[in-house]
Amino acid sequence: MSRPALEVADIFRDHGAAWRRANAGHVSLDQMKVMSAIERCRTVALGGHVARCEGCAHTVIAYNSCRNRHCPKCQGAAARDWLRAREAELLPVGYFHLVFTLPSLIADIVPGGGISADGSRWVSCWSRFFLPVRVLSRLFRRLFLQMLSAAHAADRLKFQGDRAGLADQAAFAAFLAPLRKSEWVVYAKEPFAGPKAVLAYLARYTHRVAISNRRLVAANEKGVTFKWKDYRIEGPGRYKIMTLPTREFIRRFLIHVLPNGLHRIRHYGLFANGNRSTNIARARQLLAMPPHVTEPETDAPSEPNQPRMLPTPCPCCGGRMIIIEVFVRCEPKHRPKTTVPAIRIDTS
Repeated sequence: MSRPALEVADIFRDHGAAWRRANAGHVSLDQMKVMSAIERCRTVALGGHVARCEGCAHTVIAYNSCRNRHCPKCQGAAARDWLRAREAELLPVGYFHLVFTLPSLIADIVPGGGISADGSRWVSCWSRFFLPVRVLSRLFRRLFLQMLSAAHAADRLKFQGDRAGLADQAAFAAFLAPLRKSEWVVYAKEPFAGPKAVLAYLARYTHRVAISNRRLVAANEKGVTFKWKDYRIEGPGRYKIMTLPTREFIRRFLIHVLPNGLHRIRHYGLFANGNRSTNIARARQLLAMPPHVTEPETDAPSEPNQPRMLPTPCPCCGGRMIIIEVFVRCEPKHRPKTTVPAIRIDTS
């Protein structure tokens, strides 16, 4: 029998408590919550369900996921859900891939056009051309610096270390002055393989966690061994192996924990969250597209008296997997036994 694959959750369960004690007072509440979520993900601690095939009676026990955005087990499903939702919003128009350059890159997909101010028609851009890049870059520069200045005036920026002097308004204005004259880079081009290819790239990029479980090689008394990629080298030689002390591995993982309330993805304009559904429905109408029909959840019964089903068929015969029992958190009597194969299915 093959050994189960190593996971970040295993490392946290084995060493997390000792690491937290050793670093008491230096671990943020957000980091503590992430560790707890990953340790409990898809275990009896979060509850789950028992499902049985209506054909061959094959039975599985599956535990709920934590759905934390830093969890290596959950973000694959989150990325697929995000991708399906964004693909459902695509319109039959040209799309452009825009990259705005700051100290780091910010990528987005922009449809080639928009709804007119009076809402009566769809206004398309020129064929294979979005906007003059120089005009777009200067508009981006002006708006970004305006909002940065407004944030400083509202005391929403914090400066520390070498930058502490920028808390003074005059010093901050002098700091921004050269940026108002330099050229800001904006890249705009049609995606080679269409908008779906760019969305697939963004889904992978925006839902990454500090390290995926598949990169882990071993965890023992020497530390945690994992695979990494050296982008300075071309060819197979770029794939390397590194071993870190377990305490250092945990520290580096938690460095990537995002502050509470920080959004990885923001939508603007036509796709702004507040009016997205209304805008897309109107755009579909103006472009003579059929209305989008949202498919119901596959595990939800169509009628109240019908049983719930898993979204995946039976691995033995392909029949429907009926949920015969749902159990709440921390009921140890439902721990999987060797005679009952357990699978990991996110149904939380």
